[in-house]
Amino acid sequence: MDTAFPAGGRGSVSGVGIGLRDPHFEQLMTGDHAVPWLELLADNFLARGGLQPRQLERIAQRYPVTLHCVGMNLGGVDPLDFEYLAEIRRISRTVRPAWVSDHLCFTSHAGRHYHDLLPLPFSDEAVHHIAGRIMQVQDFLGRRMVVENVSAYLRVEAPLSEAEFLTAVCAEADCELLLDVNNLYVNQVNLGLDAQQALASLPLARVREVHLAGFEDRGDYLVDAHNNPVSEQVWGIFEDLVARLPEVAVCVEWDNDIPGLAVLLAEAHRASGLIGRAKEDAV
Repeated sequence: MDTAFPAGGRGSVSGVGIGLRDPHFEQLMTGDHAVPWLELLADNFLARGGLQPRQLERIAQRYPVTLHCVGMNLGGVDPLDFEYLAEIRRISRTVRPAWVSDHLCFTSHAGRHYHDLLPLPFSDEAVHHIAGRIMQVQDFLGRRMVVENVSAYLRVEAPLSEAEFLTAVCAEADCELLLDVNNLYVNQVNLGLDAQQALASLPLARVREVHLAGFEDRGDYLVDAHNNPVSEQVWGIFEDLVARLPEVAVCVEWDNDIPGLAVLLAEAHRASGLIGRAKEDAV
């Protein structure tokens, strides 16, 4: 793998962190909760005035962080928004994240933002298109990107499997992968894909981070709503993954119907336990 870009930021990121959400901010800033790192949703910190810059300063002083983005529109056909990317670069210089991530999807078209992560077809054309845009972003930010697989609700016939698509994008762009285990399972149910088969075929050497989250069961399909505990099915896939990657950094996400901090910490504790057992088995 090319080493032209810096590998990390202010502090090391390892173990099981959580996504920082506003209801938990003061607790995390004032108490000792044994959280090793935080994932920041970068789009929540774009304002230059008011409370957000002060929050960023406090976070950066206390925790190692990563930056997770939802607005790069990596898979879109509109020109890349370099004003947005300049803001991400500015925030990066403030908090010095271990890495910056976004999603393998499109979020806007013809200037209209859809406020959703809209999936791409698993095709060679899509691989070349999104890899080229990732490389532009990497050059602009001066760091290697970490890109995340997304959930989908409509299957589009394409020549590549999900694993082949992710592998090809990471290879062509020389980027790294944020593997969302919940999204693998959601796509298994919604699209008839095989999450375990995908796991066995992915370029695990490029997996920099793993996401754990909960879905909402709508009966005929699952919604990647991040509003429930991690499901037992997803825990099973995660256990198989950390048996292969026991040192990978993990983040627990919860974005809707946000519970008390203790609930997220319990999810993180369970993930840490599975990682610990994987390390013991590897000895």
